[in-house]
Amino acid sequence: MNSSLSLLHPYPFEKLNQLFAGIQPADLPLIPLSIGEPKHPAPEFVKQAIIDNLQHLSTYPNSKGLSELRTSIANWLSRRFKLNTVSAESHILPVSGTREAIFSFVQALINREDAPYVVMPNPFYQIYEGATLLAGAQPYFINCTEENDYLGDFDAVPAAVWEKTALLFVCTPGNPTGAVLSKEQFKKLISLSDQYGFVIASDECYSELWFDEAPTGLLEVCAEIGRDDYKNCVVFHSLSKRSNLPGIRSGFIAGDAALLQPYLQYRTYHGAAMPVQHQLASIAAWNDETHVEENRVQYRAKFDLFQNELGTLLPLKKPDAGFYYWLKVDHDEEFAKTLMKKVHIKVLPGRYLSRETPEGNPGENHVRLALVADLAQCEQVVQRLKMIL
Repeated sequence: MNSSLSLLHPYPFEKLNQLFAGIQPADLPLIPLSIGEPKHPAPEFVKQAIIDNLQHLSTYPNSKGLSELRTSIANWLSRRFKLNTVSAESHILPVSGTREAIFSFVQALINREDAPYVVMPNPFYQIYEGATLLAGAQPYFINCTEENDYLGDFDAVPAAVWEKTALLFVCTPGNPTGAVLSKEQFKKLISLSDQYGFVIASDECYSELWFDEAPTGLLEVCAEIGRDDYKNCVVFHSLSKRSNLPGIRSGFIAGDAALLQPYLQYRTYHGAAMPVQHQLASIAAWNDETHVEENRVQYRAKFDLFQNELGTLLPLKKPDAGFYYWLKVDHDEEFAKTLMKKVHIKVLPGRYLSRETPEGNPGENHVRLALVADLAQCEQVVQRLKMIL
């Protein structure tokens, strides 16, 4: 087997199962707030689009995806991020969920003989690290802490690291912190990319779950500064969170055509093409914004509920966007065990989403609460927490 497999950490939910082993939870229905799996209903018109196209179960999908899907994505990108130009032919590739694409893009990009760095936030989405290790690169972690507004301090990265960096991951809105990068911060990163020659990969899968103002995207900043070829810039987007469709594994990567062309060749061999019926359903989802706004209304109501009912009992800080609370606690593992034992609520200790660095582990003594349950269940969460706080 590939010796790099031994470098992989156990996945956070495997660690969570070990933490809860032997705990006898309270005699209440389990409410899971540990995993970012949307529980709002999938749009009916998307379900119908799948049903109407089941004849394509007998059709092999193309790795590049349907031109109609790429066109619908291009139109959405242009509307949402005010792009000057985006080509459905060369700037966009549909993918089978961004988890798959993030992993495979790293494999296609990294020249393992160089043993480069992949710079990433800490805490982070675990695929960044796993993809890096299996590509033969070295993770370099930027701690996202309360002191830097959970955005990381890019100025603190040594020049010697940037010089050996092949790829920078950013996640905005952040998982798990919900922090959003500003246009000025994106411009700084683009300048660093030009100076040192690395690629910027912006994971924007939570970009449509916002409260007051839509988050900025990397391609939007490229357009603003006239970088219409998106040189060394790619973004990842998904229907999982935006449209409550994690089960159809539908997303896309968009940006620099010079990167996407060889990546398409990789994908042709990789064999992760999206089923045709899912592509057709995805067109319907990307073309509609009404269900997305309804989705945001539901998340706003849940965050308002938590802030109003628990704001004086817990140090709740409403995120910039997304559906996570990144809650400071005295001890993350003990807090998670207490909630499981006393009120049968599952949350994720922050240390499982981050790594030790010389400055410490920035996830310690935080827990991630995913407000994915419906409003009725969230009301139950509030009542149970009031019982023990």
